[in-house]
Amino acid sequence: MRIRIDGSDLPGRRAGAEADALRLRNVHVGVQRKAEVVDRVPADAERAAWSFEVSSREVDGMLDVGGPWVHGRPGARFLYLGWGAETEDGFAMFRRAKLMFTDIPTDLLRAAHEGGGVLVGRVGLTDATGGPICARVHPPAVDWTVE
Repeated sequence: MRIRIDGSDLPGRRAGAEADALRLRNVHVGVQRKAEVVDRVPADAERAAWSFEVSSREVDGMLDVGGPWVHGRPGARFLYLGWGAETEDGFAMFRRAKLMFTDIPTDLLRAAHEGGGVLVGRVGLTDATGGPICARVHPPAVDWTVE
């Protein structure tokens, strides 16, 4: 199953002290693959997009997803977006956002599983305080479609 996450409204593009701090600390956001945050994008980029493939299968009449991009136990699977500072020593993650598979309408998840298109999640990456979005991100903050 192909998945694409389209991120917009990155917090480092805004005016103010929070955005300045993100830019000065060289903050980036990426998608987590196993324990590593990859395909990182600067917090002041215009947009961010990540594309990858997950496995999907029927288990007792339910659709389950897996693979290196997927985290959590069956029935509570999710994707992570990780925020951190690019430093001389590597990537210092300080915050993560969870995109829950249980928030994806079943008909969309099944359509993507059956090859009906790419499952696309559109998410604004700035929270209500102007900082990087974190914790569980539920609709309408993330909008799922199949394209």
